[in-house]
Amino acid sequence: NNLQKRSECTRCPHQCDRTRAVVTLGFSRDEEDRRQITMSGGSGNFLLVPIPEYPVLDYVPNKNVKIVVLGASSVGKTALIVRFLTKRFIGDYEANTGALYSRKINLDGEQVSLQVQDTPCVSLQDDAEGLYCQEQINRSIYWADGYVLVFSITDLNSYRTIQPLYEHVRRIHPSGNIPVIIVGNKSDLLRARQVSDHEGKMLADELGGPYFEASARENYDSVRSAFVHLCQEVSRALGGGNGEKRKGGLHLARPKSPNMQELKRRFRQVLSSKGKSATVL
Repeated sequence: NNLQKRSECTRCPHQCDRTRAVVTLGFSRDEEDRRQITMSGGSGNFLLVPIPEYPVLDYVPNKNVKIVVLGASSVGKTALIVRFLTKRFIGDYEANTGALYSRKINLDGEQVSLQVQDTPCVSLQDDAEGLYCQEQINRSIYWADGYVLVFSITDLNSYRTIQPLYEHVRRIHPSGNIPVIIVGNKSDLLRARQVSDHEGKMLADELGGPYFEASARENYDSVRSAFVHLCQEVSRALGGGNGEKRKGGLHLARPKSPNMQELKRRFRQVLSSKGKSATVL
């Protein structure tokens, strides 16, 4: 379809404008971004086609949905975000420094601008009561309108961080309702399960949010359902005016590198590490 549209544009009196629209829809502005990135894994090769960061819209979105993903180390925060935005699973990542991902999406028939903030890990202090959070995480919590609290069903300690993490969020936002969901990731690893589905639901009920078990590796629909639910809750809150409560406050600086460059850098890292492993063998 993109190739057909490009051909039609060459015969259009508005060639330049239409060509820019086609480039935004499916083609990157530089030669490197036109390439499809080939990944190899245990199940064979597949192609990851870059998703344009800013698709063409008939009008400018009137809502900016900002959500942050929080949780302990190695629970799959980045994997969940990338799975939701690209429908692909990449299993290996370098240490998370916190990237901001932006997309424009259709939500209940309305075009909204979505920003998803990835974050470094949080951890319990030695007394198992306090929570250690970098200042970057505190700024992300202040900035966001919705919260994804993630633990791994294979890691009981990551589950134990959720309640103090929620309480930490509430200390930063002591008044008003805050849209929050609890996600138990890695639901495909049933034999390694340390947290039951019942325990996840009980904790979510206690905190006042819904519980989702998801598998970034095996089940895109479970990941999408969780994120879409939170986006809808945030959108409704913004529609009611609650989203204005932090207007004029702190703002989290957007990373200098584009989102697609960040993803490509991580993909190259995975390919490089797999190449080194093959060499050793």
